[in-house]
Amino acid sequence: MARTATPAAPRLLRAALLLLLLVAAGRRAAGVPVVTELRCHCLQTVQGIHFKNIQSFNVTPPGPHCGQTEVIATLKNGQEACLNPAAPMVKKIISKMLNK
Repeated sequence: MARTATPAAPRLLRAALLLLLLVAAGRRAAGVPVVTELRCHCLQTVQGIHFKNIQSFNVTPPGPHCGQTEVIATLKNGQEACLNPAAPMVKKIISKMLNK
């Protein structure tokens, strides 16, 4: 009789459930911040830059993305420079920026 339509119904049902599951998982993860880089941002560092050229800086502590502290200075010309956090000049720059 009408037995030919039943094998396609479970496939369609599985596909619909899978699509619903994917949509639900996508909505749940929408508010979660996504880590785009799982590696250190600074591959090379400089020992120091003149204080007057720095607009701002960002210190990133070690974490799952990178095992070392990273100091990234944004220069007044828009470029970014990675500074060596152990260098005496960089420690002095950080101290001046924090006191500013």
